[in-house]
Amino acid sequence: MSALSFQQQATSQRFGAAPKGSERWAVILAGGDGTRLQSMTRTITGDDRPKQFVPVIGGNTLLDQTRSRVALTVSPSQTLLVVTEKHRRFYQSLSRSVSQNLLLEQPTNKGTAPAILYALLRVAAKSPKAVVGLFPSDHYFADDKEFMSHVDLAFNAAQVQPETVTLLGITPTGPETEYGWIEPERSILGSLPRSITRVSRFWEKPGANVARSLMQQGCLWNSFVMVGRVDALLRMTREALPELFLAFARTVPMYGGSLERSALCDLYRRIPDSNFSHEVLAARPNDLAVMRVGDVGWSDLGEPARVLATLAQMGVRTEMAMSAS
Repeated sequence: MSALSFQQQATSQRFGAAPKGSERWAVILAGGDGTRLQSMTRTITGDDRPKQFVPVIGGNTLLDQTRSRVALTVSPSQTLLVVTEKHRRFYQSLSRSVSQNLLLEQPTNKGTAPAILYALLRVAAKSPKAVVGLFPSDHYFADDKEFMSHVDLAFNAAQVQPETVTLLGITPTGPETEYGWIEPERSILGSLPRSITRVSRFWEKPGANVARSLMQQGCLWNSFVMVGRVDALLRMTREALPELFLAFARTVPMYGGSLERSALCDLYRRIPDSNFSHEVLAARPNDLAVMRVGDVGWSDLGEPARVLATLAQMGVRTEMAMSAS
């Protein structure tokens, strides 16, 4: 199917909440340690809780903001939260609003690849034909509704081209050297908003000169938000990390049973740390498409300087924020 017909079919459906009985699922990644932002989050909360459990910007935690954003297009009853056991005191209150079978607790944090693989296998066990959106829990968007309208389109795209995973690429506002960049293949769609094109390659934290060149070429910031059929996401992960995939696959028969926890603990003791962006996405560009997202006021809030810049754009300047920098 051509890129143009792929785009036309994907845009033919309207943005809105997923219908009852939908096979749309979401996975929110909330298991990270957030160490780079601890100077600021400690100022806000007085302890070392990871940033996703902190109201860094606004009155709600970043995780709660993410949950509200994702709920614009995926039902909360089909949204999994991946957390890490040592943070339990910070997410324990979620049990009052989140079903226990939607809260996936990792024994330890071994990076994004194990967290995503565990969640995908749990989704596949519940809904083998699911289309899944993967969302970090520590990002900020000035316009949630506008961004999620792009995500909605990516869900539609997965129905049109089920073997392809679509990344959400943010149109850059500057030659950022601390973000990952996506280089799209050249396409007749060019730089059209919401265009979906194949991925050529990834650039991870390029130098200043390279970042300027990438921006001039129409490359995009990698938001690490992606949408695809669960079987396509699992196939891509299996091809990139076969040993990790096999190790997790052996635990699937234990899901929901009394042996699941002990099996997971044993598994997480044995597996190495692994990064989904570096070890899966960068290794499998032919499995990927990228959708061009306009300026939605995105930041991954990875360090104090980005938080301060986002607050400044909002017209907020606080002594707390300045002292944390």
